[in-house]
Amino acid sequence: MPLEPLLIVELALLGIGSGFLAGLLGIGGGMVMVPFITIILGQRGVSPDLAVKMAIATSMATIVFTSVSSVRAHHKRGAVRWDIVKRLSPGIVVGSLVGSLGVFALLKGTALAIFFALFVGFSATQMFLDKKPTPTRQMPGTGGQFAAGGVIGFISGLVGAGGGFISVPFMTWCNVAIHNAVATSAALGFPIAVANVVGYVLSGTSVQGLPAGAFGYIWLPALVVIAACSVFTAPLGARAAHSLPVKKLKRVFASVLYLLAAYMLWKGLGG
Repeated sequence: MPLEPLLIVELALLGIGSGFLAGLLGIGGGMVMVPFITIILGQRGVSPDLAVKMAIATSMATIVFTSVSSVRAHHKRGAVRWDIVKRLSPGIVVGSLVGSLGVFALLKGTALAIFFALFVGFSATQMFLDKKPTPTRQMPGTGGQFAAGGVIGFISGLVGAGGGFISVPFMTWCNVAIHNAVATSAALGFPIAVANVVGYVLSGTSVQGLPAGAFGYIWLPALVVIAACSVFTAPLGARAAHSLPVKKLKRVFASVLYLLAAYMLWKGLGG
């Protein structure tokens, strides 16, 4: 599968758009990237089942790069709760590997598409209502945080997202200030992404029918172009967040997510 000019343009636009949205609205680009990478791979002859899996894996791989620039910005402001990162990360690594090495490889792409659609629909509803959980308790002990990290890593690996839509509500529910929760979630994106990427590469090495440029389930051409573009536009989105009506934009974006969720649900049910 040669990297023709049109493909580079498509992937660059996807990277620019997802990076800007990640910075502007504080969401990872996975919910945007997965449907579009699925379409791009499908147009190039990759089977629908494999296209969904590769889209999820490639989306997750881009988070390895985008999370680093995001964490640096949050760390400079002293917003990252590194104590929480240390306690959640071991569970995240275990949960991610169980998901990406085991369950991801066993499930059909159609089932993953349906799960992705339901997850994105739930996330869009959260965003549309701008609902924040009422802080009712403190962060659990080491065992509780290990279990919570396992759930975050496992679900993230199945949908190709950085886990912010699970970890941020969980932390705010546990009385962590919202700006600390967002910053800490960005830091958690790195172990989530690295552990899942290892699983996607190992579980995808023996898969038949992979396109040129595949490294396990990860499609390297898309990873390189999207990551290069999104790293530049994420800071622009973060700056724009201070001057644009973010709450209204979240509702508009939530409506777009419903459409993307509907498309992935159609792909899953149709398959």
